[in-house]
Amino acid sequence: MVNLDEVKAAKQQISDLIHRTPVLTSGLLNERTGNEIYLKAEHLQKTGSFKIRGATNAVKRSIEEGAQFIAAASSGNHGQAVAYIADQLGVPATIVVPEDANRAKVAAIEAYNGKIVYCGLTSADRIPKAQQLAEENGGVYIPPYDHPLVIAGQGTIGLELLEQVPDIEIIVVPVGGGGLISGILTAVKEIHPAIRVVGVEPETANDTYLSLANKQITAISGTTTIADGLRTSQPGQLTFPILQELLDDLVLVSEDEIKEAFQFTLERTKQLIEPSGATALAAVLSGKLETRGKKIGVILSGGNVDLKQMDQFLPE
Repeated sequence: MVNLDEVKAAKQQISDLIHRTPVLTSGLLNERTGNEIYLKAEHLQKTGSFKIRGATNAVKRSIEEGAQFIAAASSGNHGQAVAYIADQLGVPATIVVPEDANRAKVAAIEAYNGKIVYCGLTSADRIPKAQQLAEENGGVYIPPYDHPLVIAGQGTIGLELLEQVPDIEIIVVPVGGGGLISGILTAVKEIHPAIRVVGVEPETANDTYLSLANKQITAISGTTTIADGLRTSQPGQLTFPILQELLDDLVLVSEDEIKEAFQFTLERTKQLIEPSGATALAAVLSGKLETRGKKIGVILSGGNVDLKQMDQFLPE
């Protein structure tokens, strides 16, 4: 299990390479929900998502320990983050992406000087290839969430939020593989155990919800949720025990609720977030937290949107 000292160490490790993201507020959002909402703007982070925190912590440590090459398997935010930070630290990186990878995401990785290798269609195809490349090149494979340094890096969001809103009562976090929420739980619960931390998954990508209900890691088959950053098939071996021990609640949101949160954020706060980043806000707007008069932190986890697909993210 990752601990608070490791999250604090990660904060020191990455502070000069990432942004301290702002907390945004909206009077209309407070009025709509009956709560004080504080939006942690990770969509304004370098590379457009929280992923740069964990990637920076893991890549920087790997380079300090002698790694001369970095590999990852991802066509999305994790791949962009790894490519960016490796380039900043002067080490080559290769990102293994699916053969049907979105061209816009591939272009973003290439913009950070990441080399692209196409392999298969699933993570089961990509991960072994990335691990092989790391071994062949004297390097390190950086997984997207199931790694202690990655989890600790993501936990720095929790430390920042506690500094920015010291009397926060609830923190709402989107859940994919569980790296983000595991890190936040680790940071927050050791400092203020009374703060409620609530996870949010799409109804059609409910692997963590099922795993918690079954009290063991439970995989799902594919999902077509618009929250593409949350399309993991199961929680991680490292992340799931943290959620089992520390998570207060997990709620599910529909595709329509995600779309409504996406539209609200764009229209009312003038912030462009990705559907994955809208899931936590969807839980708040839909009333599924069943709270009034609370100070609630909502993690807007990313803002990397293919503008040509935006019409798919809006309510009909």
